[in-house]
Amino acid sequence: MASAVKVLLIDDASLIRRLLGRVLNQDPLIEVVGEAENGQEGVELARTLQPQVIILDIEMPVMNGMEALPLLKKAAPKARIIMFSTLTESGARATLDALSAGADDYVTKPSNTGSFAATAGQINKQLAPMIKALAASATTYPSIRPHAEPKAAQQTVPDADHSWLTVTSDGAPEIVVVGVSTGGPQALQTFVPALPADLEVPVLIVQHMPAMFTRLLAERLDAQSAVKVGEATNGQVVKPGEVWFAPGGEHMYVTRQGENIVLTTDTAPPVNECRPAVDPLFESAVENFGSRVLGVMLTGMGNDGLAGSRLIKSVDGYVIVQDQASSVVWGMPGMVAKADLADQILPLNEIAPRVVDLLSTPRNRK
Repeated sequence: MASAVKVLLIDDASLIRRLLGRVLNQDPLIEVVGEAENGQEGVELARTLQPQVIILDIEMPVMNGMEALPLLKKAAPKARIIMFSTLTESGARATLDALSAGADDYVTKPSNTGSFAATAGQINKQLAPMIKALAASATTYPSIRPHAEPKAAQQTVPDADHSWLTVTSDGAPEIVVVGVSTGGPQALQTFVPALPADLEVPVLIVQHMPAMFTRLLAERLDAQSAVKVGEATNGQVVKPGEVWFAPGGEHMYVTRQGENIVLTTDTAPPVNECRPAVDPLFESAVENFGSRVLGVMLTGMGNDGLAGSRLIKSVDGYVIVQDQASSVVWGMPGMVAKADLADQILPLNEIAPRVVDLLSTPRNRK
């Protein structure tokens, strides 16, 4: 049996620490090895305990989470750090600051700490899987050689009726669709600003995040990038050289309406336990653009995007995935790679240049 992941809790609220400790310790694969009520105390415990995962509050006395973050990375350099933030605009901004400064992921604090059952459910659904995925992210996956050339199209798509599909292999990509989750804000700060202002197509992104977080992330990237970046609204008309995020809590789809490319959103049930989810976007892109879809799978936990990537390949579209070494968690891209659906597996900093190359030389996919 695998040894339990060692977790350090740093939060000034004793109630939160008790709730987290009680719930997490019920999982045989997780062990809370220490608790601290401020960043300063947390740094000392991290140095002594060398936890694998640290759950870090932002607002604390003596030393807050942002002040503690760089010190924790020095005290326990192998530890993964999860920010524990409130679902407020200030909390979201601080969380994005922390992710930019080297935190690995975040979860929002339970909205009702008075109900143990509700809190336990939220922790078991969100936090426990994240702890285990981050701790396991150093696991070596089977070696997969990056593909230098695209593979032949798969003519059928299992377990689904997609009789509307047409398979063609010529023509430039007309749309870029991106799926990303754990580690996404950091990855997107490399990918999006590397896109040129004269990009020939729109880029559509599903990042697993709640409402407000996606808007703030889009605003932040817009200020850093030559391309226009925003959070999509229902009925949004998109143009080349623009990057649009699915709004937190809503699925996003792309359609053609005459000569326009239009985004629609809805609150349909979660897909792969996610909303927004990658697969609905990828499927709508294939339905409307066929082989002229360029899919990109970046760092993330789970398998969202696997079915969508299979669909892209079924019409001879092109799929790029981020490599394991540059991913915070090689779950989503790893699933696509191990299913042999990736045309190329690239380090993060090579993905945007490759996208631009494919758009400018569509027939030279080597």
